[in-house]
Amino acid sequence: MNRREKRRLKREEKLRKAYERLAEGGRFARWKNERPFWGGVLSILSALVILYIPLHLYAIAFIPGTFVFIGFLFGGLLLILGIFSLIYPQFSTVFGVIVIFLSVLSIMGALGGFLIGTILGIVSGSLLVGWERHEVDLSGFGPGAGGSRKGEPASSVPDAGTGSLQA
Repeated sequence: MNRREKRRLKREEKLRKAYERLAEGGRFARWKNERPFWGGVLSILSALVILYIPLHLYAIAFIPGTFVFIGFLFGGLLLILGIFSLIYPQFSTVFGVIVIFLSVLSIMGALGGFLIGTILGIVSGSLLVGWERHEVDLSGFGPGAGGSRKGEPASSVPDAGTGSLQA
């Protein structure tokens, strides 16, 4: 066995281990990969940051002429939308648009969580809008898959952008 064949076998073994790790991922990893996880988590975090100010001003929240109750409203809605985006990933685009809208409007009632909550909300809404579910084709990837050309590894990692879109 020459040096080139040893390198090729080493690459094949490395790809086989990566395939097994993908195929036998834990339950949480599989659940997390099927939904806009970071968009949902960041929107929950932005809701908590936005709710920080109204929670400290609860004594004057319902006095006429104050807008503190709007901070409660927008922060609560953001929290609910963040949780719903994790439960219903098929509606992530709609949830993302609403999260961005409420995050910008939260400046009025809660100072946007000192603008940190607003920025987190805009980023999380963008992640929710941009999320798409892709199904990756692993048919040519795994143990026993043969390469198409001489000298090419037996398996190649599929491109993540070539999977079929699943709504």
